[in-house]
Amino acid sequence: MEKQNKKVPNVIFKTRVRDESIGGDNPFRWQDVSTNEIFGRKKVVLFSLPGAFTPTCSSTHLPGYEKKYDELKKLGVDEVYCLSVNDAFVMFQWAKHLGVEKVKMIPDGSGEFTRKMGMLVKKDNLGFGMRSWRYSMYVVDGEIQNMFSEPGFSDDCPDDPFEVSDADTMIEYLTQSRNQ
Repeated sequence: MEKQNKKVPNVIFKTRVRDESIGGDNPFRWQDVSTNEIFGRKKVVLFSLPGAFTPTCSSTHLPGYEKKYDELKKLGVDEVYCLSVNDAFVMFQWAKHLGVEKVKMIPDGSGEFTRKMGMLVKKDNLGFGMRSWRYSMYVVDGEIQNMFSEPGFSDDCPDDPFEVSDADTMIEYLTQSRNQ
């Protein structure tokens, strides 16, 4: 657990949103979404992971937050976001593939947010290029209250640690914070 008390970086995410006025088989349009729109005047849980469709991310990390979404909401969280250094198309298809309906997906395709968070790592050993280190954080009105970064932060890490950025750790933290 790492106490942060710093603001999230100010970036613009390139997202795709459904717009029925477009019509056709792909009624989506590009929409820029700022970090202020995501984090401003809200209590947000964001978890970030190395990649869509990858084993731990798909079997445990994202499904865990989807399953515990309502529990997080009961603890006062306004929204839960999954961020990955993948584009909007990949993030959409991944959520669709997993049946994710509650957790909102944030594409950080160019890795700008991840880089400014200091969480961008090389994963060339896996052929991934630059990706996010696995972490989660609780953010209130754009200020990071607490961050849970997996151990072993490094480029080309041979492991994929998944010990502290899970939904249960976040729920435990929020429950303890509430009871203090």
